[in-house]
Amino acid sequence: MTNAHSLFEEALILLGGAVVASPIFKKLGLGTVLGYLAAGVVIGPVMHLIRGAEDILGVAELGVVFLLFVIGLELKPSRLWQMRKDIFGLGMLQVGLSGAALSAICIVTGLLDWQGALIAGFGLALSSTAFALQILEDNGERSTKHGQRTFSLLLFQDLAIVPLLALIPLLARQQGDVAAPDRLQNFAIAIAVIAAVLVAGKYLLNPLFQVIARTGAREAMIAAALFVVMAAAVTVELAGLSMAMGSFLAGVMLSESSFRHELEADIEPFRGILLGLFFMAVGMSLDLQVLEQNWILVLVAVPAVMIVKAVTIYAACRITGSSHNDAVKIGGLLQQGGEFGFVLFSAATAAFLFPASTASLLIATVTLTMAATPLGVALVPFLLRDGPVEELDEDFEGAGSDVMIIGFSRFGQIAAQVLLASGRDVTIIDHSADRIRQAANFGFRIYFGDGTRKDVLRSAGIERAKIVAVCTHKQEITDKIVDLVLDEFPQTRLYVRAYDRVHLLSLQERGIDYGERETFEAGLKFGAKTLEGLGLDETTAQELADETRERDFARLALQASEGITAGRDMVYKRPVNPEPLVKPRKREEQD
Repeated sequence: MTNAHSLFEEALILLGGAVVASPIFKKLGLGTVLGYLAAGVVIGPVMHLIRGAEDILGVAELGVVFLLFVIGLELKPSRLWQMRKDIFGLGMLQVGLSGAALSAICIVTGLLDWQGALIAGFGLALSSTAFALQILEDNGERSTKHGQRTFSLLLFQDLAIVPLLALIPLLARQQGDVAAPDRLQNFAIAIAVIAAVLVAGKYLLNPLFQVIARTGAREAMIAAALFVVMAAAVTVELAGLSMAMGSFLAGVMLSESSFRHELEADIEPFRGILLGLFFMAVGMSLDLQVLEQNWILVLVAVPAVMIVKAVTIYAACRITGSSHNDAVKIGGLLQQGGEFGFVLFSAATAAFLFPASTASLLIATVTLTMAATPLGVALVPFLLRDGPVEELDEDFEGAGSDVMIIGFSRFGQIAAQVLLASGRDVTIIDHSADRIRQAANFGFRIYFGDGTRKDVLRSAGIERAKIVAVCTHKQEITDKIVDLVLDEFPQTRLYVRAYDRVHLLSLQERGIDYGERETFEAGLKFGAKTLEGLGLDETTAQELADETRERDFARLALQASEGITAGRDMVYKRPVNPEPLVKPRKREEQD
């Protein structure tokens, strides 16, 4: 009973730490990962509330397993085949460059002999799958080009742990009792197990889920999903590969299954909480005594490892065709050490390649590089280059219509169609050479120019324009143009596209003549069409949309005079009573 109480207490402490630290660090812009790490450090090495971080880490690694399974679900085999050059080309180059550079530093500085330096250097060359993918997900960058290349690198690093572990017995010292394994046999076993997982995924898993789905037992589907992930992970681990690799393969095999979305929804809650627990366990495993005894070395080693990795990853990405900005982003994401380094350093210690104190120092370094990663990522924007902006000649011959439109993105294009349909001539200004060329293919005459410059507006004929329609899509650019026109050309009426409600109120306060939120009318129409889809007649649906518009305008007027919080009672928060729905009051009833 005591053990049970102890388990509950530990779970309560861990959950409490996650609940407190994660939102605080997220609010500070440092990311949830750093919050979990900080909570783990406080719970473990600082306050000693929980001991035995290794046991917790063993369970929490399931978070990484579930994460790779979910990623596998999103990658069809055809897509994985397309990524093969990035996985084996870019991945092998990065691990080789980073590992060689870090190993050379260990040898030159005299920290380790060449055998130990080789394992330490290549162990530090591996990055944290959990950290990097979590940051990509938090930033919504998983599907970007640099996000895909980052994942390819991480996938190769997961594969690289196998030959690195096999290398340790070859480098082992004679006093160790580690015998060289039958590498050919182990390799054959690994290939056979991978083939078995792929075959099972293709021919057995889908029928299994179909049978369970017919029973209608929701809890059985969840149990089956967890079983499939863990069974694949354990099976592949027995063959000497990583558990994460096994779960990833299972996910890929189910990526074309009709149950893919349901499986992802079932796994997601477990993935999230276990990943958080994993990061906390990493923080708890930090040995403060090692840091205290070697603080100068650690103080030098942590930034040195991160800089070397960032530079070598950048070089590998550039060599294989990445742009400067993508290479910088990937280098910033993968500059930390990884969780597989813990496994590699422990195995090297058992093989007497370096003492346990060195392994502790390496593990502490890896942990601190993980903790510093969000800060390193925050520096990335300062290293990015603005893409070369193509300039065209500013030729405003023939400009000077009654209406001037500044910005010809989707909103401006639709507005221009209405004006042109009426027979009105329109002067259109845009600062994108590509957009101007595309518009020219459809017969549009658009003038190249920066709408935030007074000389451009004057050359384009703003003094002859009756209305200036600002249709730019960036809020800060819109505000700059509005302020310029109000100050320099106060006789001109301003019609402005607003980003959202708060932006519209801000523009009205400035004194514009008319403002419109880009999505407002589309949302009203969409809601009315949805009501029609539910069986309501078109007239009633349109009347409800009209009443919603009138209520919104009345609320806007109230907010303009009393503040943004005014008129909250005018927002529908639940179905209107009485039921069934009745037609809104006619306007004539109010006259």
